[in-house]
Order: sequence, then C-alpha cells, then structure tokens
Amino acid sequence: MREAASELFCPRQDDNSAALVVSGNPQSPHVMLSIIIPTEGVEAPAVATLAALVPGAAAGIVREVLLIDGAGNGVIERVADVAGCRFVSFQGSRPAALATGARQARAPWLMFLRAGSVLDAGWIEETTQFIQSVAGSGRPRAGVFRYARSPYARVRFHDRLKSVMRIAAPATDQGLLISRDHYFQLGGYLPHARRSEARFLRRLGRSSRILLRSRIIVA
Repeated sequence: MREAASELFCPRQDDNSAALVVSGNPQSPHVMLSIIIPTEGVEAPAVATLAALVPGAAAGIVREVLLIDGAGNGVIERVADVAGCRFVSFQGSRPAALATGARQARAPWLMFLRAGSVLDAGWIEETTQFIQSVAGSGRPRAGVFRYARSPYARVRFHDRLKSVMRIAAPATDQGLLISRDHYFQLGGYLPHARRSEARFLRRLGRSSRILLRSRIIVA
C-alpha cells in the first residue's frame, strides 16, 4: 500500500470538481464520496481501514479521505502523507472531529468510519447502487453497514445477542453513508452533545436509515 496509495487518495490540487487522480489516470466521472475517519494517533487501525478503501479509489467513487487526528504525535500525519489523504489536526471530542471533517469535505456524499473498522469487498458496488437509488427516488436516505466481528475475536453469547440487536438498532461503529445535504439538513453531529453519534442515528429514524448488505468488520 505504501508504494501506490499516495496516488490513490490524492485529489488534484488545482481542481474544484470531483476529479481524482487514480494510479496516474486523471478525471474519473464517478467520484462521489468524502470519507471521514477520526483517529487517535495510532497507525495500525488507520492503515487497516485505508487498505479496504483503496479499491474504491481505484474504482473512482472516492474523491478524498480525511484523517482527523488530535493526538499531535505526527504518526497519522505521516500515514496521511504516504496514503495521499487529507490530514486535519484537531483538538476536541470525537463528535467535534466528525463535524469538522464534514464541514471540510468536498464531495456530495459523506462516509463516516472509525479507525480500525474494515469494509468487506462488496461495499463498492453496493455504495454506488445505494447512491444512485437515493438520487433517483428523490427521497433522502442514509445507509449503515452490517455489523460483523473480527474472525479472530473471541465471540461470546452476549456478543452474538448484541449482533442480532444491531440489525434493528445499528450502533455508531457501523459507519454511516449519507448525502452532504441530508447530513446538514438534520443538523449534523453536535460537537458538544453527549452521545452525539447515537442521537444523530435516532434523528435519521428507521424510515430513512437503511441497513446495507455489506459488512463492516469491527475489532
């Protein structure tokens, strides 16, 4: 990843449209996503999440990836430099970091992920279909990914029960796919509110919150 990723996530500096340089090929007409990932100054979780996004950049649906970091230790800044991501230095709560990323994002659709979470291979096609479906219907909707535990994690009965409950009531670590306009119409993440992410999911409501088929593997 370190050899090629610098071209995969790096938007052209002189372009205000949605063009993306993908392995040296300019102008992909399908770019639509800004992916926002708050981090805590640790390399391994961020790199794991980025690795799963590389095919999306190669497919032309990812315009940019923003790494929002408040640790100030230089680790995530180096990761962003190697991967061609936008690095945003930030001090504050996680909801405030998410809100900052949303304000700075340039694409018409936003995807919020936690560092360390890994999307499975089906996310690219399903994300594209979901966005096209929402655009065609004219009805604002947001998507969350289907929760999956790491295959190396110890799974207890309580964990299995929580997995079943997440189908009806998704948790905040399942990611969020939402149009920029819809996000701001709902007020976005409130930087100083308790349980801001959970509150935002509730504001979406079940009728406009879709559980996608693609899995997100959470450590």
